[in-house]
Amino acid sequence: MVFKRLLGSLGVGAPTVDTVLDPAPALPGGTLTGQVHLQGGQADFEIEHITLELVARVEAEHEDGESEGVVVFDRFTVGGGFRLAAEEPHSVSFSVTLPWETPITELYGQALGIVLGVRTEVAVAGARDKGDLDPLTVTALPAQEAVLEALGQLGFGFRSADLEYGRIGGTGQRLPFYQEIELTPAPQYAHQVNEIEVTFLAGPGGLEVVLEADKRGGLFSSGHDALTRFTVGHHDVRDWTAEVDGWIRQLVEHRAAYGSGAAYGQGAPYAGHGPHGHHGHGDHHHDGHHHRSGPGVGTAVAAGAAGLAVGVVGGMVAAEVVDEVGDFFEGEGEGEGEGED
Repeated sequence: MVFKRLLGSLGVGAPTVDTVLDPAPALPGGTLTGQVHLQGGQADFEIEHITLELVARVEAEHEDGESEGVVVFDRFTVGGGFRLAAEEPHSVSFSVTLPWETPITELYGQALGIVLGVRTEVAVAGARDKGDLDPLTVTALPAQEAVLEALGQLGFGFRSADLEYGRIGGTGQRLPFYQEIELTPAPQYAHQVNEIEVTFLAGPGGLEVVLEADKRGGLFSSGHDALTRFTVGHHDVRDWTAEVDGWIRQLVEHRAAYGSGAAYGQGAPYAGHGPHGHHGHGDHHHDGHHHRSGPGVGTAVAAGAAGLAVGVVGGMVAAEVVDEVGDFFEGEGEGEGEGED
């Protein structure tokens, strides 16, 4: 066992800590298990508490442009209240439940470029030390997988995925950010839309699937965004390809008035750039421009028969994923961006 982090705020001779997550990918709303391993230092220490923080690298849009920061989106106290003797090893097992809206970081084992982590905070002698940070892997729920696979079968391709700070109006969103999966259009829709964005908002009863189309302009009209939302159960049995194709048709063929701010419900599209749009702080729409970020930027990856995940990461893209994750986990902790929930 390599104990990666000295509890630096306690100085030389302090205990070390290493958190080891169980290797199987977690699920949104599922259980995350593992162990926190402590190794005693050169003296006895009172371990007041051991807390796990779930953190995410999130992008935010504001008047001056865009920025990235680290957001803490849940905390769990998993141990504490004991004396750690000098040089004594001590392990604490934990089992915690992830929020239902936890973003997915991989699909069929292929990384999407989303960066999540579990940070371990140990409180000793009145000092709190964030002593260890480990990457968190989260895979798709069955209903999420079914929708994405249907999109792949229809000919949509993976472009990129990111986490956006803000809330989607009219939904049950709970976290202070949401995940967008950006897709290249299927050939049959390429003349109507530049891209499709998919957001999943999971909860105990099922999924809200939010679809947004960046629609192309015509001869007498400018391009605009159209948005719609659908609700499905976690264990629904449907002809998913036909179902999702119907969703896309409803989205791209919608002719709502430009700038309309009407609330949207199940299957009710919304179009426009007004103040009631779905992105950003206070439900502010980001005015029709879509930034590109992270691995896979600007790269249209063809979807194979197994769905969107086929060939998502490869070559330079895979190297970028590794570099981004490595930079995050080596340099995180200094100037933490967007703050905590």
